[in-house]
Amino acid sequence: MPGTPLHQILADHADAVRTAWLSAVADELRGRTSRGELEREQSDIFDALVDGLAQGATSLDHPAFDQLRGTLSDVSSARARLGFTPRETAVAVFALKEGLYVLDAQVRDDVSPLLRLVDALGLFTFESFAAARESIIAEQAEQLLELSTPVVKLWDGIVAVPLVGTLDSARTQVVMEKLLNTLVETGSDHAIIDITGVPAVDTQVAQHLLKTVVAARLMGAECTISGIRPQIAQTIVALGIEFGDISTRASLADALVDALRSRASTRNEVLA
Repeated sequence: MPGTPLHQILADHADAVRTAWLSAVADELRGRTSRGELEREQSDIFDALVDGLAQGATSLDHPAFDQLRGTLSDVSSARARLGFTPRETAVAVFALKEGLYVLDAQVRDDVSPLLRLVDALGLFTFESFAAARESIIAEQAEQLLELSTPVVKLWDGIVAVPLVGTLDSARTQVVMEKLLNTLVETGSDHAIIDITGVPAVDTQVAQHLLKTVVAARLMGAECTISGIRPQIAQTIVALGIEFGDISTRASLADALVDALRSRASTRNEVLA
């Protein structure tokens, strides 16, 4: 004789299961979130679980559990952004077992499939949390990259990009975009790329610098690379790196003087 369907078992004993579940989660989180918020999350997860089971779903990848997976992903992402730990996030699902243990003592039917399903839900929650946290870290890294790459206006028509740290492909793209946007916004025709804060220049770094200069020139701006220290100059010579007709200077001050002279010379030629 077939047993009671799992969704019916959960529905019939919903109050007992959810009470034990909520108590376990609240004890673990210890005020990290309000009881009302926990009840809302719990209700969404529980209802989606019962609905999926009612449609014949037995594994988490079943289409009937689409809403459940979406709910778990939303909860995981929210917890990641609020700074919860993986344990604090996963307990929102794994604590459901406390309710199922109560259920197991009250019914004759086998609820072990539900326990296995909760394990799958917990693993999915943990994976969703990890993916969300990686996304957050990537966003923060991008924001820090933008903050660490300012483009400043030194004079009318002259902007500078003081670089500090390693110059890789990702950062080159940020530098290029910010420089080009600033050239357009300010109407500048001179750009100084200062590498005083770049610890070392190798062939790859040089290529990144050249790409940035070419991009600026396409916008009609002349570029100067400043911050060529003795050690950097020796390295560039040893590696056989050629900057071609790109102007280089030892310091940002020297580059600014050159840019001002160039602008004055251009202005005099126009007046003449």
